[in-house]
Amino acid sequence: MSHHLPPSDREPDHYVNPEPFDPTATEKLTPEQERFYQASQWKIMWWKFRRHKLAVWSGVVLILFYLCVPFAEIIAPYTPNERNNDYLYAPPQTLHLFHDGQFIGPFVYGFTSEVDLETLRWVYKEDPDQVQPLRFFCSGSTYRFWGLWEMDFRLVCAAEGGSMFLAGTDRLGRDQLSGLIYGARLSLTVGIVGIVISMFLGILLGGLAGYFGGIIDSMIQRLIEIMRALPELPLWMALSAALPVTWSPVWIYFGLTIILGLLDWPGLARAVRSKLLSLREEEYARAAVMMGARPRRIIFKHLLPGFTSHLIASASLSIPAMILGETALSFLNLGLRRPSVSWGVLLNEAQNISVVTIYPWLMAPVIPIIIVVLAFNFLGDGLRDAADPYK
Repeated sequence: MSHHLPPSDREPDHYVNPEPFDPTATEKLTPEQERFYQASQWKIMWWKFRRHKLAVWSGVVLILFYLCVPFAEIIAPYTPNERNNDYLYAPPQTLHLFHDGQFIGPFVYGFTSEVDLETLRWVYKEDPDQVQPLRFFCSGSTYRFWGLWEMDFRLVCAAEGGSMFLAGTDRLGRDQLSGLIYGARLSLTVGIVGIVISMFLGILLGGLAGYFGGIIDSMIQRLIEIMRALPELPLWMALSAALPVTWSPVWIYFGLTIILGLLDWPGLARAVRSKLLSLREEEYARAAVMMGARPRRIIFKHLLPGFTSHLIASASLSIPAMILGETALSFLNLGLRRPSVSWGVLLNEAQNISVVTIYPWLMAPVIPIIIVVLAFNFLGDGLRDAADPYK
């Protein structure tokens, strides 16, 4: 029996490498392992983000939407307030490529119109005899690019003497597609500007409350409780209605962004406070204190990076909330107004249900709003997972 053998002759209970121990030996890494271990934190986050396919495609969609912000004048076929008196409540024109079996390229059929004496409204029909090819990189109606330079260059235009209303027109003959493109400039940037204000206040006040505690924490918490106790939408409406009607559209826009930013920070501040209360007791934070680091450096250099994923998720959810807030206020005629154009201003035309049932294309701004909100949510999920060190 093996247990009667001398200890030197027994087989070991586990594998023992017979090679002599070399304290200078290192584990050999594969090229892929070396590439991972030598990568920076941002590169690792990018690799993790790319695995989230839905978030990547959402980012591509948002980039395409935000390209409309600086180049709206060039992309839109008309200016947003340009009237076409011959096409009031005109339905969307269908884009075609072939006519009578022959390839023409992108074109639309012209309209023939007549008055319906029973409903007392214009009825439009496509005329197959009016083939109107679209023009690209063309000259259209003049506009002021960024309000500075007068130009007439456009990416796409209607045929000479023709029309191109791919999303229909409203009661004054204004092109809906051009309004959607111009409206992206205000509706998309209001969330970005508002979140900058909200993040600044939330991180600042939440950081002070979580790091210092005591009377500072109590005062900030009471302020947060007061802010959160107020009903959000009525408060938005009250503050928006308080903006002077004599203000220019630019000042109204900045007033709205400040209102949305000032009312959105309490939730973020409370989350920052709770995180700092736990992280400030960690050993690396105590070591920084004993080494003489200032509170500002400890908060922004050591503690905040510890919950970057939470900040990213909060920002990605707050931006669409602000876009919806601006849309709601403009829809209720308490935010932006004509001649300013946003998606909420365009939806203001669809307040009457009878108008919506007869002219459903006036609800077109709902589509980009839904797409942008969903894209921000999916993008936020991907960024949060990429920034989370435990995933």
